[in-house]
Amino acid sequence: MNPFQHGEVFVTDDGAETDLDLGHYERFMDMNLTQLSNFTTGSVYQSVINEERNGNYLGSTIQIIPHITDEIKRRIWLLARQTRPDVEIVEIGGTVGDIESQPFIETIRQFRIEVGRANSIFIHVVKIDYIYPSDEAKTKPIQQSVALLRGLGIQPDFLIVRCKKQIEKSLITKIALFCSVKPERIIPAPNTEYIYDIPYNLEKAGLTREVLKFFELKPRRNTACQPIFIKNKTNKSIYLKIALVGKYLDHPDAYISVVEAIKHALDQAKVEGEIVAVDSDESGIENKLKETDAIIVPGGFGIRGIEGKIKAVRAARENKIPFLGLCLGLQVAVIEFARNICKLNNANSTEFAPKTKYPVIEFLPEQRRIEQKGGTMRLGKYPARLSGLVKKLYGRTIISERHRHRYEVNPKYHQILIKNGLIFSGLSPNRRLVEFIELPQQIHPYFVATQAHPEFKSRPNRAHPLFAGLIATALTRKEAK
Repeated sequence: MNPFQHGEVFVTDDGAETDLDLGHYERFMDMNLTQLSNFTTGSVYQSVINEERNGNYLGSTIQIIPHITDEIKRRIWLLARQTRPDVEIVEIGGTVGDIESQPFIETIRQFRIEVGRANSIFIHVVKIDYIYPSDEAKTKPIQQSVALLRGLGIQPDFLIVRCKKQIEKSLITKIALFCSVKPERIIPAPNTEYIYDIPYNLEKAGLTREVLKFFELKPRRNTACQPIFIKNKTNKSIYLKIALVGKYLDHPDAYISVVEAIKHALDQAKVEGEIVAVDSDESGIENKLKETDAIIVPGGFGIRGIEGKIKAVRAARENKIPFLGLCLGLQVAVIEFARNICKLNNANSTEFAPKTKYPVIEFLPEQRRIEQKGGTMRLGKYPARLSGLVKKLYGRTIISERHRHRYEVNPKYHQILIKNGLIFSGLSPNRRLVEFIELPQQIHPYFVATQAHPEFKSRPNRAHPLFAGLIATALTRKEAK
């Protein structure tokens, strides 16, 4: 998935690379989901092709129906059988009418026939349109979307209506009439400032009550409306500017988990803040960072913008601005340290400069035997043994974080980096892979980087320790000025 087209690629504990929506669901529910919670069209077709090549269809002609639809159903049932939930929610992405979604829509049409109407519910997310400049609400797009869905054999039981503001009762009546959905099952989903208000607003609009009524279920406990996240009262006198130095800034969701993790940490510290997007491809990056209170360099792939990220690391180190590097952020921090402290001129990663004289970041030998690029990445949860500041931040010695990267700190340069003052404060159990680095606190108040993606495990009611530490240090530094 290209970050310019789809935004962030979210990674689960077991290494599934998924759409960013799964990250929101983890944060909403405070649960760690798995690869069973996400699958794509490509993986479905690949499974069917593999089955055919293995002779498991006994020479049958392979078709969308039943082979593709049966594989989709198998995956839906697999999650239910392994996790034994009370309710399984299946989201079909895309837009009704898209060619890509048609096999999935056909699958759930069949699914209802197999399990019965009493055991399945169709909830269709639609959107009200507004005419400029009068801002008059129009329901015609909703009617057309439902008509298309009916043409595919599905009558929605509920409509969740995306809207800029609360929907007038007359519009709900109109939608109900033209879409054959009961008015009480038309649930408004108005725009909100905080994403964590959305489940709360759906609850207040009666979604849970009506779904339980549809299934003729009684709640097991009190289902009184409770928000996922209540924003803390903040100290208005202090305002932090957090620089996010990236290269995928054209898409607002490319770093969505990082942005959410920063917000969680700001709220936990009870301080107002602003995320300042800094394009690592632009010139004069050092000047843009002078007035910031903390710097984050997130992950990414490819050479574009790398020198800008290295300059950002140097600005953070030399000006003692609290710094947090994530995945690629650790790698550019090591490159910057090797060049300017270890005096390894033009040190680099073999990802960006294959023939560099000082490959401080390298594709390790054990990975070279793997031919498919996707297979060479470290994906999912990996353990690390901690020391130093990061051990203090986590509050324990052994932790695990999620990874998505291909290159590592080259073991051949471990000793020269350590000798010049870089602390390897987190190592893999075999001590070969560098998972965390930091500088001594007497040299820098907060210079921390990890090869992992800790942002994936931050929660609205429980900020991730690395982000919480960054914001706490930035706040202390700001107050001391």
